Amino acid sequence: MSERRAARQAAETAARTARRPKRRRPFLVALLATVGSLVGIATVVAVVASIFVGGLARSFDAGRDVIANPFPSGTRPTASGGENILLIGSDSRAARGPDGKPSDAGGRSDTLMLAHIPADRQAVYLMSIMRDSWVDVPGHGRAKINAAYAWGGVPLTVQTVEQLLDVRVDHVAEIDFTGFTGMTDALGGVPVDSSRAFSARGHDFVAGANRLDGDAALAFVRERYAFADADHTRVRNQQAFMRGIVDGLLSRGTITNPGRIQDFVTATSEHLAVDAGLSFPTLIGLGWSLRDVRTDDLETFTVPTAGSGTSPDGQSIVMLNDLAVGSLSQALRSDDVAAWLSDNPQ
Repeated sequence: MSERRAARQAAETAARTARRPKRRRPFLVALLATVGSLVGIATVVAVVASIFVGGLARSFDAGRDVIANPFPSGTRPTASGGENILLIGSDSRAARGPDGKPSDAGGRSDTLMLAHIPADRQAVYLMSIMRDSWVDVPGHGRAKINAAYAWGGVPLTVQTVEQLLDVRVDHVAEIDFTGFTGMTDALGGVPVDSSRAFSARGHDFVAGANRLDGDAALAFVRERYAFADADHTRVRNQQAFMRGIVDGLLSRGTITNPGRIQDFVTATSEHLAVDAGLSFPTLIGLGWSLRDVRTDDLETFTVPTAGSGTSPDGQSIVMLNDLAVGSLSQALRSDDVAAWLSDNPQ
């Protein structure tokens, strides 16, 4: 009897097992499905990104000019800590020949800025050099620094700045002022902070916050006659504009808008000339290395001056503070501009 009961129980157990559906593994199935989806999404994103970046590269390379010989020959300062990029703003870029020299006499650089990017990539230091600064121009003697461009174009300008600061210029970028209009409009306007209210070229600017379109931006960065201190306020306004450009580039409205980025690259490159080494991949690498930098990490200042004066031939000039410039030079070479600014606030 017991054997029959055991056999019956065994048969019932086998029947129940046969009727029970196989146990599924929902977590494993979901995981595999998710991974598969992510791989597919990642592939699509990678393809779209490569097409977009490739398009930007083509736009940049097609629009920009390459300065054939932007650097001076002969002995130059050795490379030091960080990276230095000379920015030249001029109305005469279009008239420059393939050797980097103006093809017509008389063109001068209206804006000179040296961007110092420290090795730790935690900030960007943008220093303005007053265009009327009285300096030694190699081969020409004492003159206003913007005369270097008229006499020898980009190479002599680079050589003059390198001699003044005793630091090596790693890259150079030249842009004509008309490019500011397209750059600004491509970003949907640029915010700037003006130290005073003034009017220029049909535009009114208030003290404090302003939002500029392209035409207003051009008037803002070029005006000097509305100010008692002329170029001093003009330089501060140019620095404010550069901060506004950075703020616009880093805004959510730009970084989430591929069309706006494309427009900005196109508008900029059409008015830009750079050394051959400042290629699109180089800019991408530099941008990635600065990915944690925000607008507040952009420090702007002016190479120290010591008041105005008159040159032997009667020109109104800006004298430089040689002692402070010497200490700035050392700070640039040792990659410690932050400490110098702490000791020399502006």
